[in-house]
Amino acid sequence: MKRRHPVRKTICVLLILMLCAAMSVGIFYGVKGYQMYQDAISLSSIEDRVDKIRGEEDFTKYSEMTDFYINAVISVEDHRFREHKGIDLIALCRAFWADIRSMSFREGGSTITQQLAKNLLFTQDKNLERKAAEVFAVMEIEAEYSKEEIFELYVNTASFGSGYEGIYAASTGYFGKIPSELTDYEAVVLAGVPNAPSVYAPGVDEGLVSLRAQQVLRSMVRNEVITQAEMDGMM
Repeated sequence: MKRRHPVRKTICVLLILMLCAAMSVGIFYGVKGYQMYQDAISLSSIEDRVDKIRGEEDFTKYSEMTDFYINAVISVEDHRFREHKGIDLIALCRAFWADIRSMSFREGGSTITQQLAKNLLFTQDKNLERKAAEVFAVMEIEAEYSKEEIFELYVNTASFGSGYEGIYAASTGYFGKIPSELTDYEAVVLAGVPNAPSVYAPGVDEGLVSLRAQQVLRSMVRNEVITQAEMDGMM
């Protein structure tokens, strides 16, 4: 009988142990995340929170935003938004690998639905417990609301810096216009702000605002929303 090489045997044992450890960690944070989710909705359900947001005087509907703004946000934040069910596994794996390489928790791989869940229910702190809680919230949101509803709720709860919460406040505050009146370039600028409001908000550092706008436009070219010529004409 052919004996298994001791090195291979050791590798197999290590892989099994690593798999068991990963499963244990997943179960641990899954349970804690579910409890966090339950605690959040026990205070106020997602439906009640959504109704409150929609009742705000300046709530902006999907139909009241320009297509260019909508496409800019989706391109730079979550370009598979219309296809996935709230969790983008490709983006999640890419973010996880980036976190491993940097030995940090910088990348979240968050979809627009996940960001809405965070805005509705949780704090902005990055930790595994909250990320697990987001999954349960995302499942409920995706089951109850359309993609258009999810998008409009997200941009109405997003932070745009300078004390502006929501697209209406940002549009009128920065440009003196309601969202439907934004130029394409103004739409691009606002699409890039929520990623880091303290850095990319108009008036903070115009050089960084311009660089972020270029990032948004490049994402639109990459996702074939606009052409390179159209991008060049805007810069």
